[in-house]
Amino acid sequence: KSLAAEPWAGNPAPRVHETPAGMINSVGLQGPGVSRWVEDELPALVNRGARVVASIWGRRVEVYARAAALLVGAPGVVAVEVNVSCPNLDDRSRMFAHSATATFDAVAATAVCGLPRWVKLSPNVADLVDIAGAGLNAGAEALVLINTLLGMAIAPRRGTYRLGSGSGGGGLSGPAIRPVAVRAVHDCRAAFATVGIVGVGGVTRGIDAVEMLMAGADAVEVGTATFREPRAPVQVLAGLQRWCRWNGVERVRSIVGVVHKAAATAKAAAEPQSIAVTQSTDATTGDDHG
Repeated sequence: KSLAAEPWAGNPAPRVHETPAGMINSVGLQGPGVSRWVEDELPALVNRGARVVASIWGRRVEVYARAAALLVGAPGVVAVEVNVSCPNLDDRSRMFAHSATATFDAVAATAVCGLPRWVKLSPNVADLVDIAGAGLNAGAEALVLINTLLGMAIAPRRGTYRLGSGSGGGGLSGPAIRPVAVRAVHDCRAAFATVGIVGVGGVTRGIDAVEMLMAGADAVEVGTATFREPRAPVQVLAGLQRWCRWNGVERVRSIVGVVHKAAATAKAAAEPQSIAVTQSTDATTGDDHG
């Protein structure tokens, strides 16, 4: 989970409920805080040779700045993910990720970390591309698409909420949201041809990763699938490798954004071809030769 500047207890139990095609969770971003994480958990990752992307969040802009500052000089951390899918205490009507202005402010405040920054966005908005643009304008080098969809689970027999967050509900993840994630990746790749994009949401098989890559993702995350099978990322990678081998793909990067290239080719082929007519004049006689 993303880390706040200080320890955060998260939401009361129960926190997770299985759905027909995934799960809904209300963990509430429980975490030890950046300083404790750097001291107690980061060394083990570095010792294993992991390339670490630290994810941070906050309920106010200044908290994002404080969390980012605590990562300055953190060994092995190659980038910082700014998770803006969090409640904005200065605008209680929505999350940071629901506003282009708030997203810009939160990402800009994290520049103090001195590391490449990725911005993780929510799909629960009318214009994701606009908000993605705000994050990029604030200094983010990559987009992480997407966070969970807003959801809720109710226990019919008890007539109560299934999750400890009560009326706050939770976030829906898993295979059910994969088409939403693919669309988000696709639309942002069409709008931002050169930025890094990480596709997240419902990836459980190698073919799911292929779909994300073809939509325009440079990398793919596996999350919810690990609750059922901790080895899911390795299995997805193996499935991706098999697909590439069976389809004669030598380099995975060759399929990144392939649907955009195909669409551009089809559009060019469908457009009427104009015939260029040139006219030259004989300099000696003054006759025209068309």
